[in-house]
Amino acid sequence: MTELAKKRPEFRNINAFKDLTTYRMTPAAWVSILHRASGLIMFLLLPFIIWMFDTSVSSEISFAKFTAAFNIGIGFVPGWFIKLVALALIWSYLHHFTAGVRHLWMDVSHSAVNKQFGKSSALTVFVISIALALVLGAKLFGLY
Repeated sequence: MTELAKKRPEFRNINAFKDLTTYRMTPAAWVSILHRASGLIMFLLLPFIIWMFDTSVSSEISFAKFTAAFNIGIGFVPGWFIKLVALALIWSYLHHFTAGVRHLWMDVSHSAVNKQFGKSSALTVFVISIALALVLGAKLFGLY
């Protein structure tokens, strides 16, 4: 056994109290976890999505209610909070879509998948989804 192998600690199990605070996940691990979280967010916000679609296309009066909900709010819920929930939904969709394309690309070209590709494609997913969410969020909040 070499000297380097003797110095390196060997982790067989991760202790949630000791090791979890110092464990560093790779960008690919974060993309994988956030892919699942974004799918859960979209599933949980499905009633909100259906409400938005229904009120936006039913009639002119319901469309006025729809736009008023984003500007003024509904009941005790302010308009900025509804916009924030819509922004979370936008990010969830964009991240889930780009991470899904990444997973499909890895399934199709499995011979080209390595650690470096995993890291670079994960960072690309982060950059694309966050940049598009920022652009659409700026539009949603009326910055342009």
